[in-house]
Amino acid sequence: MRILAALATVLAATVAAQPAAAYWEYGHETVAAIAYANVKPATRAAIARVLKAQGQLGTPECPARTIEEASVWPDCVKPLKDAAGQSRFGYAYSWHYQNVNICTAFDLEPACKDGNCVSAQIGKQQAILANRRAPAKDRAMALAFLVHFVGDLHQPLHAGDKADKGGNDAKADYGIYGPPRLNLHSIWDGLLAERAISTSPPLVRRYPAAERRRLGAGTVADWSRESWADARVAYEAAMGGDPCAPTPARVRYDEATIARLVPMARGEVTKGGLRLARLLDEALG
Repeated sequence: MRILAALATVLAATVAAQPAAAYWEYGHETVAAIAYANVKPATRAAIARVLKAQGQLGTPECPARTIEEASVWPDCVKPLKDAAGQSRFGYAYSWHYQNVNICTAFDLEPACKDGNCVSAQIGKQQAILANRRAPAKDRAMALAFLVHFVGDLHQPLHAGDKADKGGNDAKADYGIYGPPRLNLHSIWDGLLAERAISTSPPLVRRYPAAERRRLGAGTVADWSRESWADARVAYEAAMGGDPCAPTPARVRYDEATIARLVPMARGEVTKGGLRLARLLDEALG
């Protein structure tokens, strides 16, 4: 019992410490690692060259020396301030998500005003990365943003919600674990992602060419719709069938529900990695 109590304390502290809009490191790093394992050799070499400029970003507390480090750089820099105490990267906060209503027809436009959403930024950052004439610092930052945002788009609660900040306002229990601050978004950001990624077989590997083509196909808009549909499934599971019913004081994923959602979460991470590989090959290969 003491061990269980200690574990619960550690988990509660971990959940409380996470930023509201972050996809925990394990998810981002896994998407990045899948991509790196599946890009062309020339793309790997180009990634290394681009990241040589990461020191110019001026964020020694948030290094981006490898693609895995770059994948979490956009979350790491969120709290950084300038000399005047202003947020250095506050302009990018809304780029991590797009709150497309799951209870109406799919429509990206209201969630992506002025390009301030994750799907719009994927295209913009890929274009900067592909521009060999862009400053080295800008390309290093674009690489970090691109790797991160593809991961964000494949976390369903970064792509769809029911006017509850991507599930951040929906208090939730994960099996028998239910600290007061745990919410639906943090379950998908961390607990369920870790369960999915750590389930065998390993996701990080070189995939057959046919599978890379099949899972990497489509446009960013297609991927947005797909992740939005998965968000609806996530809410259906939490709400007991009707995703658009009023949210109770707490929702719950029991063990059977978690087991049912794991394959979907694994699929999103895998597709995120292979789609990122395609975008990196297009920009750098």
